[in-house]
This record gives sequence, C-alpha cells and structure tokens, in this order.
Amino acid sequence: MNRPLRILMIAPTSFFLDYGCHVRILEEARVLQRLGHQVTIATYYLGRDIPGLEIVRCRPTPWRADYEVGSSLHKLAFDVFLAWRVLGLLLRRRFDLIHGHLYEGALIGRALGWLQGLPVVFDRQGSLTGEMVDHRFLNPRGPWYRWVRLLEERINEMADVIITSTQQGAVQLGHLGDSVRIRPLPDCVNADFFRPGVLSPEEVSARRAALGIPPRATVVVYLGLLADWQGIPQLLQAAHLLKASGQEVYFLIGGFPAEIYYQAQARRLGVDDRVVFTGKVPYDQSPFHLTLGDIAVAPKLSATEGSGKILNYMAMALPTVAFDTPVSREYLGSLGVYASPPGDPDALARAIQVLVEQPDLRRALGEGLRQRALRHFSWDRAGRQLVNIYREILARKQQ
Repeated sequence: MNRPLRILMIAPTSFFLDYGCHVRILEEARVLQRLGHQVTIATYYLGRDIPGLEIVRCRPTPWRADYEVGSSLHKLAFDVFLAWRVLGLLLRRRFDLIHGHLYEGALIGRALGWLQGLPVVFDRQGSLTGEMVDHRFLNPRGPWYRWVRLLEERINEMADVIITSTQQGAVQLGHLGDSVRIRPLPDCVNADFFRPGVLSPEEVSARRAALGIPPRATVVVYLGLLADWQGIPQLLQAAHLLKASGQEVYFLIGGFPAEIYYQAQARRLGVDDRVVFTGKVPYDQSPFHLTLGDIAVAPKLSATEGSGKILNYMAMALPTVAFDTPVSREYLGSLGVYASPPGDPDALARAIQVLVEQPDLRRALGEGLRQRALRHFSWDRAGRQLVNIYREILARKQQ
C-alpha cells in the first residue's frame, strides 16, 4: 500500500488572493489532502490564510510590506525572501518532493531541492516571457527579452516533470520533445461549489435591484482580474456599442485591482449607467456573484495563460462569450460563443448580442457547459492524476 506523500508546494505569489493561479493552488492542495497526503505551502508574506491548509509565509521586505499584483521588480526581492524560507523548511523537515508553482517556484525548488535530493514538479500556468509582455513589464523588442527567454527555457529543462494548466500549454512546450516530462493537467472546477441555483429567483431579483439593475435587463457577468490583458477595455467598448444599439444590457464586473481606473473609462464611454463594478469578490462568494448573470464573458487576450474563470462559468451553467483563442476553445469546445478576431470590441458586442436575443439558446448552451464541466474538468480526477505523476517520479528516482 502506498504511504501518504509529504509535498512542499512553493507558491511565489500572495496566496491566497481571489483570482486565477491562486484557485489552482488552493484546489490542488485541497484535493491532495482529501486523498490523504500532507501539503505545506510556502508563499509570500501577504495573502489570506485558508482553514485546513498549512501555509508558511516569508518575511516582508523591510522597505515595503505591500506590492502590486503581477510582474514588478519588487517581486524579485520577495522571491529571495521566499527562497530563504524554503531553505529553512528543507533544513528542518523531510519532504518527498517539491511542487513548484510558476517559474519562480520551479527555480527555487530546483536550486534548493538538492539538499534532500528531491524531485521537482513544475506547475506551469503560462509562459514567463509571455506573461511579462502581457503585463507590459517586458518589451518584446527590448534588450532584456532574449535573456529572460533564455532563463525561461533553462527552467523548463530543470524540472523532472512539467504539468501544464492547459493542453495548449503542453503544445507550446512541444519543442522540448519529451512527452514523459510534459503532462497536461488542465485547470478544473469544484462543481459542487460552483452550481446553478445557489440563490432563489427572488434573491437574485433582490440583489440585482440593490445594484440598480432593472428587472427586465439582460445581465452580462464577469469575475476576474481587472487589467488590459484581461480584455476589460474591449468589454467596456462592447458595452458602449450595445447601449448605442438600444439593447437593455447591463454589465456586472467583479474583480480588482484598478477598479477606479476602469470606472473612469466607463464614464468616458458613457456606459457608467450600464456597468456595475463590485470590487473584489471573495472566492467563497463567487457563486453568488455569478448567479446574478444571464451571460458570462471571458475577454482575456493572452495567448499563453489559462482562463480558469471560464470553468467557473461553465459549472454555473452560464452561456459564455469569449475571444476565439485556443485556450477558450479547449474549455468551451463547440458550446462557446466566440468573438473573432481576438481583441475586437465590435466582434465581442456582436457575440454578446447573439445570446441577448436568444434566451432559448442561452439555456441550452448553459446546460451543455455544466455537463461538459462535470465530465471533463473534475478536481477529484485531476488529483488522482497528479498523485500518479508524483509516484512515477519517485519510482524513477529509486531505480
């Protein structure tokens, strides 16, 4: 009988915050614990503790204890402090393997894992250079791009196994030519938590009214980070186009940061009366936010990152409009409503209008997406697959 594994997860981010990669880290840790394994998460100083998870934080930098989401020079200092914290853990405790999230986590894991001779699983959620370019932290035509790209390729070579958050991510690494080391483990969703009917129709109507949304309006809902590379400017422009066409469509946008910045954009476009910004929505409140929508939208522009919010939409049985990207099609399949080309607000508005005008199509697509999420994107199944990957690595090490 296989004994429980002791897993050190390295999460170079402010775990837990209510978005993206944090949800993958959280759900992976939870399913591993349900399967009987021990998980320790080493992460940055800031973030929210989660009951039932062992979270070990590094110290803050003495000159600044807060920092922005995403790429920044300040983040490099936190990686040094996180590496020091991981070093202390490895000197005091015994682990079976390291699960490094993101490129920094994989690098820290490989650099320090030799102390116990530990294998490293690299949980890749997108390209390092791609993310830095998307966040406008790195100029793809600048002098540093080549060196960062070389670092990315070197980290790809370091890990014993790379698991990717999408099938598309595995395709992007195909040039490495090693299907044993590259394993797709797509993002999944907790379909018991994200489910339709979490509020009664009366509660939905009351909450919409409290937000100033008329009872007969069609509500387009978004929940995620607010950033240009998430397609928020295009979403606001689509709202402007739909208002100009006479459609009674309201947009319910939940997320952070830069809420004030995008509210100003909405005012300039003349849609501040049609767009409601709710600010940060705690993860445990996400289903209640999403159930207020009739249509979900995922206008993310990045070609290298996953889009886990789509899975939440699917589990809520929400018909979903997305830009036509490989990742969107991986999740939604033939049941998505796609706007093409990506980044075109006119195409996004037209795709939303298709669902606004066809309530029966909305219901059919929503029901189909819920069933697709249940069949293909279960964390329980992904957790068993992850444990099998761990045991394969450990078995190879013992040979």
